[in-house]
Amino acid sequence: MKKILLINGPNLQLLGVREPGIYGVKTLPEIVADLREYAVELGCELEDFQSNSEGALVDKIGGSLAAGVDGIIINPAAYTHTSVALRDALAAVALPAVEVHLSNVQEREDFRHKSYTAAKCVGVIAGFGAFSYRLALQALVNHLDSLK
Repeated sequence: MKKILLINGPNLQLLGVREPGIYGVKTLPEIVADLREYAVELGCELEDFQSNSEGALVDKIGGSLAAGVDGIIINPAAYTHTSVALRDALAAVALPAVEVHLSNVQEREDFRHKSYTAAKCVGVIAGFGAFSYRLALQALVNHLDSLK
């Protein structure tokens, strides 16, 4: 059974109340519960982690190899555009990863157009709201299966 690590960055614990016109009305626990069910359908185990702290996110990525993780889905949130540390952590563990965003960051402010982490991911899914997470899981599992 594949083990997938879902990492969510800063402010995502506020989903459902934070700018619902941009991020939707689903809460993070609702998104995770849906993704957990979908992971079972795909034959995967899903571990989830959310933190507002860049260091905690880096530590979680850094421990993923020892935890037996096969792939990572990451929504770095605001750290997407600022964190060389997250980029370097993804590079260090070299696990297949998919970056995910609820909104289409290319439609938003210019500073959101640059992702430091995307270059260390096999792909990016953005702009489909909470459904982006399901697409990311499906894409990651498909990628992992193609490596066999």
